[in-house]
Amino acid sequence: MSLFRTILVADDEPSIRHILTLVLTDRGHEVRAVADGDEALRELAARDYDVLLCDVRMPKKDGLSVLREALAAHPGLTAVVMSAYGSQEQALEAVAAGAFDYVQKPFKPEEIVFVLRKAEERERLVRENRRLKEASLPSAPDGHILGASAALQAVLKQVARLAPVDTTVLISGESGTGKELIARELHSRSKRAAMAFVAVNCGAIPSGLIESELFGHAKGAFTDARTAKRGLFAEADGGTLFLDEVGELPLSAQVKLLRVLQEGEIRPVGESRVEKVDVRVVAATLRDLTKLVEKGEFREDLYYRLNVVNVRMPPLRERREDVPLLARSFISRFNRELNREPPVEGLTPEAEAILTAYAWPGNVRELENAMERAVLLADGPLILPANLPDRLWAASPPGPTGPALAAGSVQQDGTDLSLKRAIRELEESYIRAALRRTKGNRTRASELLDISHRALLYKIKEYGIDPDAEAERG
Repeated sequence: MSLFRTILVADDEPSIRHILTLVLTDRGHEVRAVADGDEALRELAARDYDVLLCDVRMPKKDGLSVLREALAAHPGLTAVVMSAYGSQEQALEAVAAGAFDYVQKPFKPEEIVFVLRKAEERERLVRENRRLKEASLPSAPDGHILGASAALQAVLKQVARLAPVDTTVLISGESGTGKELIARELHSRSKRAAMAFVAVNCGAIPSGLIESELFGHAKGAFTDARTAKRGLFAEADGGTLFLDEVGELPLSAQVKLLRVLQEGEIRPVGESRVEKVDVRVVAATLRDLTKLVEKGEFREDLYYRLNVVNVRMPPLRERREDVPLLARSFISRFNRELNREPPVEGLTPEAEAILTAYAWPGNVRELENAMERAVLLADGPLILPANLPDRLWAASPPGPTGPALAAGSVQQDGTDLSLKRAIRELEESYIRAALRRTKGNRTRASELLDISHRALLYKIKEYGIDPDAEAERG
């Protein structure tokens, strides 16, 4: 069954209106045909249409103006532009204005049918993408950008403005702040949402392979090129390519990237031909690209091409009010992933205070790691300060939420603040918790504790711990 039930044809040529009405009606569509731009807009305002087939040159209002007004009023409308006076520039202008495709007159009716079939496939992908996303929201908030802080909300407002346009965006920020999440948000809110989102860490690919990875290569282009390979730009055609750590690109690859941004074309390694690609590029960096430009390590012209708009992701220490919200989200996720029974329900006020006070140099990624560990080691329904990594409460001020209380060694008068004693007691509690969780399995416990098996055996002996007894308590 066709997704496109109703189609509006706007063309001043009676023969075009007649043939399209016959062909599309024969294929089960409900078709209405009008002769000028004003009448097309009135018809769109009067009833809902799935598709607009619009000529560029029409009396009273030209097709591109109709297209812009129609899509502004009806964002879900699929539009196809037709013209006998077309040029590549006009086609690009139509697509940039939101048209799905551009058809050159004269055309065969089958060409229109084929374009509509492609548009239907895209619409199915968009709807399926939306359905899956909505289905995942109640049970899996992870992957969504969480936070109510003013700093994060300012970023999300910026993303909302940038997503609908194809402007190149440079995302800056410290490691672990969620730069890829922002890139994915830009993609998911754009008209490219149903197409591919391809992410690549430029610093993780050897410099000798980066050009092949990005642009592809021909068979025999180099020693190990036994077959031709599509590059990541080709994989992302129609969608978004996220270049993480773009400052790590070698200068040779920078030249080719600049050409893609300027000309919209790639040349695979070992090929003489070029390929056209339609890709939105979103880049990210934690390095200062202006300093790399000054050192001659990054091309100045490429920097300006990438840095059309800069989105700065704030570090977690600038959005501390988001820490408890993120922590609870991670607890919910790790309850599922680690099959916690009974699940961890939350944090004690003391543990939450420690999380909020900590500076989080590793940002959200460090918080995620800390909460995974805490969910693993928690013995009861709530995460205690003792379940948190020692670096967190070592950074906390002495007092009711400090290290001594975390380890249970503060006396009533608050005078026992021995850091050594607190660390030893916490270390012992971690080991006991890990042995209980693993039913006395020392190898698995050493993996949970992130120490060697030999180190665990030594500490078990040092603290006089009976693994079998701990296993029975678990």
